[in-house]
Amino acid sequence: MPDVMSSKRLIGVGVGPGDPELVTVKGINALRAADVVVVPVMDTGERGRAEATVLHYVPAGKIVRVVFALNERSDRARREAAWDAAGERVAGLLAGHATVAFATIGDPNVYSTFTYLAHTIAELVPGTVVETVPGITAMQDLAARSGAVLTEGTEPLTLVPVTAGAAALKEALAGPGTVVAYKFGRQAREVAEALRETGRIEDAVWGSALGLDEESIQPASTLDDGPLPYLSTLIAPARRDGGRGGKL
Repeated sequence: MPDVMSSKRLIGVGVGPGDPELVTVKGINALRAADVVVVPVMDTGERGRAEATVLHYVPAGKIVRVVFALNERSDRARREAAWDAAGERVAGLLAGHATVAFATIGDPNVYSTFTYLAHTIAELVPGTVVETVPGITAMQDLAARSGAVLTEGTEPLTLVPVTAGAAALKEALAGPGTVVAYKFGRQAREVAEALRETGRIEDAVWGSALGLDEESIQPASTLDDGPLPYLSTLIAPARRDGGRGGKL
């Protein structure tokens, strides 16, 4: 007899930062081929960005909303309980379906809730095959929309989540290369201060709700007007003074 467990598949599908046109062909195919598509929602029940994007490609009846404590950082017990409950829910879906897709904004391997879900499923449903489909990230979309070049030549690229404070961001800004900050909306003023102290504010740009009706893309000098949406993205380009090809 075939091993039923080994035939189960959990696929993390990156659906980009919000613009439905930025979902890859492979991502669309994975969403449509799955038996069900799980989308993460907050306990408030509001429609999330991933769900809104997925609805452009699959019928609502195929979508299953699963609650995650997406923005919970202070209450570890509540966060862990939410992950456990979400894992149990998805494990139940795998019991009745061969392939479950999980839609995540951005990329499933970059600061994604999918990482925690995959770890939980590995324990709850042994033998499940876990796959990911890459997605376009917010920093790529912001770079394209703002004209900011992420890297040239030998420049490094540093990605920093500001959820734990601006200290790590300030340290990165003091170094070489381009610095990208994620999830900094609640600490916009601290980010502006770090940019000024390191002399990086002039060329920096931030954006939120990329690809959506409420999209905002502005120079970093406006950060003092914060706070901003939680999922705001910042790009502080590398200092470039060597002319074309100066970093090769």
